[in-house]
Parts: sequence; C-alpha cells; structure tokens
Amino acid sequence: MDDKQKNHKNINIMKIIGVIPARWQSSRFPGKPLVDILGKPMIWWVYQQAKKVDEFDEVVVATDDNRISNVCKQYGIQVVMTSDNHPTHVHRIHEVSEKIAADYYVVVCGDEPLISVEVIKAAFPKENHDPHEMYVGGLCRYFTDPAEVIDPANIKVFTNDKDECILLSRAAVPFPYKTVLFKYKKVVGVECYNKKALDFFVSTPKGPLESIEDVTLQRFLENKIHIIYRLVDSVSLSVDTPHDLEKVIDIIKKQGLHGE
Repeated sequence: MDDKQKNHKNINIMKIIGVIPARWQSSRFPGKPLVDILGKPMIWWVYQQAKKVDEFDEVVVATDDNRISNVCKQYGIQVVMTSDNHPTHVHRIHEVSEKIAADYYVVVCGDEPLISVEVIKAAFPKENHDPHEMYVGGLCRYFTDPAEVIDPANIKVFTNDKDECILLSRAAVPFPYKTVLFKYKKVVGVECYNKKALDFFVSTPKGPLESIEDVTLQRFLENKIHIIYRLVDSVSLSVDTPHDLEKVIDIIKKQGLHGE
C-alpha cells in the first residue's frame, strides 16, 4: 500500500478530486485566470500548488471558456469543459462530479496563486466523517487589515466551538454591540463537498438570504445544513483586482519563486 492509499484509508475515502474553477468573466477583473505572473498564467500557479497535495487522485481545471482551456492544455493541465450558464461555481463543480466520480471534491479557487498545500488539506473531512452523510466544508482566517472587514467582497464567517458555521455574510458579523473582544474571520478560497451535498445544492432553489446577499453557501445554512469552517493561518491573497495582482507578484518575488 503506497502513501496515497494510506492517506485515503485514514479518512475513509476512496478518491479525492481537486477542482479549480476558472471563469473568464469577472466584473472587476475580466480574464484574470490568464493574467501573467512572472511569465506564467495565474491558473498555472494555482495548479502547481494543488498538484502538490498527495491525497488528490486528480487535479482538474473546470472552465467554460476555450481560451482558458487552450492555455491549460499548453501547460499539460487537465481540463473539464463545463456549461457557460451555471449560476454559481457550485453548479460547475456539480457538473464535474457528473463526469468524474469521486468521494470528495475539493475546490481551490483559481484566483489564489499563493495558496499552500497545508491550507488546502485543512479542508478535508475528519477521519470519523460518514461518507454517506452530506459534507460541506471550508476554511477561514482572521482578518489582518481592518479595511478588509468593511469590504463586502470579503465574506465574513462566525463559527461555534465545533467549527460549525453560524453566520455567513458580506456584512461585518457579528456586530460589536456588547463587546469588541473578538476577531473577525473571512472565508478562504478552498471548499470541500461530497456528491450528496452537490446534488442537494443544485436541486434546491435559492433562498431569500442568498438572493439578498449573493453568498452562495448560504443556501446550505438556510436549509439547516452544517458547513464546517476550519480556521487556518493563511497568507493567501485572492486576486480580485489588478491591484491585488501587483501585491501577489511582489510576494512571489520576495519568496524567490519562479514560473518554471
């Protein structure tokens, strides 16, 4: 039994797929999966990190755009072409699950080129999880910049002592009414689903809270389904704007990394 098989046995699963969703359209940064970072497209950097995760049986890019698909193929990156009318990224992951059978699908956002292997693995379910039960997992980290807290682009999360999500919002939750002795936490771009959770999501209509805030995973919360959010120490930065890209390139240069 090799190390990968041992790891699979330890968390009671047979197969884990790493999925990197990548869209061309972006309201603030169109075409960002292919923006240049030291000579390589951003999607290449994300893929390089994801493929270091030994537990992944496969790592695929899920896209609806031929430009992204063609570039991925140039770099030997496996691509799954998906529909161009998915209303959410979870619908796109569900389409992947219809084409590639697996026990768990770990989503690594295509705009997080600094994401680490340890952070990705933190989204895996614990060993005692029953694979026949619905599983939805994610990651969060503490905010380091107060300005981030009031930015609605950053999804805020509050969890209980079992890592179960209680609040998920674009607003600064919880509101500091009685005390300020707490730290705000934000969602990190890694998620984990099993097939049962994906099937539930696409067969369940959007609720009023999700419709108001446009926070996709609120669909699970509105239907009383737990989301496990584990706290990680991550320096990852999602590239939502050209300014974010400048910061990422600067960090990569300081770390001495190269697009080779």
